[in-house]
Amino acid sequence: MRVIDTLEIHLVHSCNLVCESCSHYSDQGLEGIVSLQDADTWRRLWNRRVRPARFSLLGGEPTIHPQLTEFVALSRRHWPEAQLELVTNGFLLHRHPELPRVLADDSNASISVSIHHTGAAYRRKLTPVVELLHDWVRRYGIRVEYRPSHGSWTRRYRSSGTAMQPFDDRQPRRSWENCAAKYCHQLFQGKIWKCPAIAYLQLQNAKYGLGEAWQPYLRYRPLPPDCTSEQLDAFFGAEHETCCSMCPADPERFALSSPLPRVVRGS
Repeated sequence: MRVIDTLEIHLVHSCNLVCESCSHYSDQGLEGIVSLQDADTWRRLWNRRVRPARFSLLGGEPTIHPQLTEFVALSRRHWPEAQLELVTNGFLLHRHPELPRVLADDSNASISVSIHHTGAAYRRKLTPVVELLHDWVRRYGIRVEYRPSHGSWTRRYRSSGTAMQPFDDRQPRRSWENCAAKYCHQLFQGKIWKCPAIAYLQLQNAKYGLGEAWQPYLRYRPLPPDCTSEQLDAFFGAEHETCCSMCPADPERFALSSPLPRVVRGS
């Protein structure tokens, strides 16, 4: 059993926000959800091989998934000792009234709300979310934290869609050292991937048909569940790899424009 820091899983690939240069490509119009059956199968492949200190449910936006509460319970069955974290923008939490009851029985679980903007329209939309969570904390004693993601937002690639390009700085060590997701391993398609940017690049390519510059990164091979113990240790012991070159060696911070869809901004 290999102990690792973090393992993450997408519940949903789409998102209700549009955050420019999202490292999960959730601003690119990706679609699809992960079924409970697939998630159960994927986790059974690994729950006797890795033990994550933290297991995160995210996306996309995980609260879009109609079976979110069942996903929480399923995660606990596979990794009962892990710190369980639901990462969400919070705007659709009201769709899951049973969620706090499940979390109330789990002292090592929490909701982490990512705050992506400080504009007036965003704050107005966030207010009922905070009120709902305050009520859940009061009634059920659940743990909630707020993560100001907008404060450290960086550009992960150039342009978007069919025109998207990697940075290709050819400094994989420096890119890895400056990467905010360097320990965010992804459980996807039954395999474990180094980070979200490389894992969900396959979905981006399927939607847009990415250009030649992306081909070396699309040939990346994730860790399969039938790997040897030596391969398992080598994978999690690795730091920078050639695929890290797709991300910037010196990330550029920028002020994220409002991620609210246009129809919401005007409401």
